[in-house]
Amino acid sequence: MVLGGIAQFFPIGVQAVIIGLYVIIFGLATALLEFQIPPPVPRYASFLFSFIGRGIFYIFVGSILLHDGWPRYVAGSIIAIVGLAYVALEFIPSIEPPQNMRDADAGWGAEQI
Repeated sequence: MVLGGIAQFFPIGVQAVIIGLYVIIFGLATALLEFQIPPPVPRYASFLFSFIGRGIFYIFVGSILLHDGWPRYVAGSIIAIVGLAYVALEFIPSIEPPQNMRDADAGWGAEQI
């Protein structure tokens, strides 16, 4: 995702820079979630802790990149295909989510009072 965001900067324009920054931030946030989960993330981005939610997020980010030149088409297509794979994993009952997706399984309203 980060490389796709960097490719978004060229040719330089206001819209390209803004979209590129968003894609880079999405990529860095996704990478962070693979290693550690900050406490507010499960509350405000709980969709990232299910296969279908993460898959739709990847498809969204991939679709942002699909325009203007082959580097963006390649990056966007790879990200979207990974998103489709995540969505498909949701419907295979024998595959369980990895530990970093189960850590935040409590979801909305599960905090202790």
